[in-house]
Amino acid sequence: MKEIEFIINSEKLEALKHVLDQCSASGITVDFVMGYGHQRGLKQVYTREERRGVNLLPKISVRTVVPDDHVDSIIDAVVDRLGTSSFGDGKIFVRAVEQAVRIRTNERGVEAL
Repeated sequence: MKEIEFIINSEKLEALKHVLDQCSASGITVDFVMGYGHQRGLKQVYTREERRGVNLLPKISVRTVVPDDHVDSIIDAVVDRLGTSSFGDGKIFVRAVEQAVRIRTNERGVEAL
């Protein structure tokens, strides 16, 4: 099993949910986060004399756990649907998951997804 984490702009959340539903992802977890990538965030002027960088941008972190053989097709579908070839499109991280347990039934592994 693999956990896939998508860091995206909030306006892309519905499109991501649609792609994951089409790819049979069994569920998602969404967190509101702050961060920056290559674009290094925004600059805002607070006074005429003082300029501060506000380099943390609002993003959404979406996580799902899927069987190993679903990972590549999900990533390809997300990149195809959400990619604009522009800075700020986001990132995808994939991590190994050792075990999953459904508390209600004690199902384990892929069956718990």
